[in-house]
Amino acid sequence: MSFASLATYNAMSLVFSEDLEPLQILDLQGVDVLGRQVVRIVGKHLPAPAIDVEKLKVFVLHKLHHELKPGPYVVVYFHTAVQRNDNSPGLWALRDLYEILPKQLKHGLQAVYVVHPGLRFRLFLGTLGRFFLSEGFYSKLVYISRLEFLTEHVRESQVEIPEFVIDHDRELETRPLMDYGVEVDLTQNNSMPVGEYPRSPYR
Repeated sequence: MSFASLATYNAMSLVFSEDLEPLQILDLQGVDVLGRQVVRIVGKHLPAPAIDVEKLKVFVLHKLHHELKPGPYVVVYFHTAVQRNDNSPGLWALRDLYEILPKQLKHGLQAVYVVHPGLRFRLFLGTLGRFFLSEGFYSKLVYISRLEFLTEHVRESQVEIPEFVIDHDRELETRPLMDYGVEVDLTQNNSMPVGEYPRSPYR
């Protein structure tokens, strides 16, 4: 990258950070039980229709490059209350975002913990996701249906859980059939990524 290109990239990064940082879409937290850094992503905080995908890519790369220490890390992604039309940038965008990561960041990513994935999300990734996502990324996905299971990987004190995630987890405890699609989960009903972009311990 030339000096001029680097200067342009840095300027764009600063502008995009100012726009997206307050939304708390992505931030660095503590460490998991193995001492690996934790990157937290809150899907509901992403206003997908209002954000250009290229802008999102620059923001993510800037955050990881400047704040993530060299070495292994994991992602905790809260899929809770994500709506397909409002919060999902699309499967192609997610794949592209992973593919443009520098080699060291790809190798450093050890696991992606998807909290409250919902039946539709799991079915979609379990079928079409295998064709659109790279094997390296797909093999790192770990579904976490309850917050209590997240503590097996990341302790309560190491990651900040949004209040709406805690509330949803409590509802799942009283309506467990929502996990299997027998009961309608109103917060997850439209959460499947679009194909055209081919008892909680926390409180």
